[in-house]
Amino acid sequence: MFQDAELMCPFSPWFQHHERRRLVGLLGLLWSVLAGGCATTTAPRAPDAFEVASTAPEPEAPEYIPVVRYGRYTLVELAPTAAQRDLLLQTIEVSMPEDARATVGDGLRHVLKRSGYGLCQTGHAVIALYALPLPAAHLHLGPMTLRDALLTLAGPTWELHADDRARQICFERSDDSGATEPTPEPTAGDAVQAFPSTPSVPGGQP
Repeated sequence: MFQDAELMCPFSPWFQHHERRRLVGLLGLLWSVLAGGCATTTAPRAPDAFEVASTAPEPEAPEYIPVVRYGRYTLVELAPTAAQRDLLLQTIEVSMPEDARATVGDGLRHVLKRSGYGLCQTGHAVIALYALPLPAAHLHLGPMTLRDALLTLAGPTWELHADDRARQICFERSDDSGATEPTPEPTAGDAVQAFPSTPSVPGGQP
């Protein structure tokens, strides 16, 4: 009977081989899914960041500057300007009177008009400076500061000194100007004989 059943329903070897390959493939797929699900990727740990405690500078107290409103959008500070604090910084623009006999002293006095300063009259060298003729290039000065105008008139070999107590402007020769007074040449009477004369002996023999 069993032999008849085997003859009626025989198992094909090709069918068994095909089912076995499918089973192996399913098991491999299942294993790869399980292995992929269990594997965890660990990200590299970032080093601990050290917080640097920086001390912020303390804000300075704002300086109080009094102002007054002029018009609608203009605010003017209630403080003197730099030229009002230092009179030598005031801006001037002057034109000298065209006089052929004008001197440097005349130009200095004309520049100092209404400036608050006067011109000192000490020293023979300064008097000689004031007596020099005024160059034509200095007939018009400015706009420039009062200090620059005075130094332009005096020249590079003179230094300016301001006496704020007496409100006077004085000039002195610069130490590095190299100006030396000319030495007088010796006269014929002051000449010294270099070699002494030899006394004459009778007979022509020394």
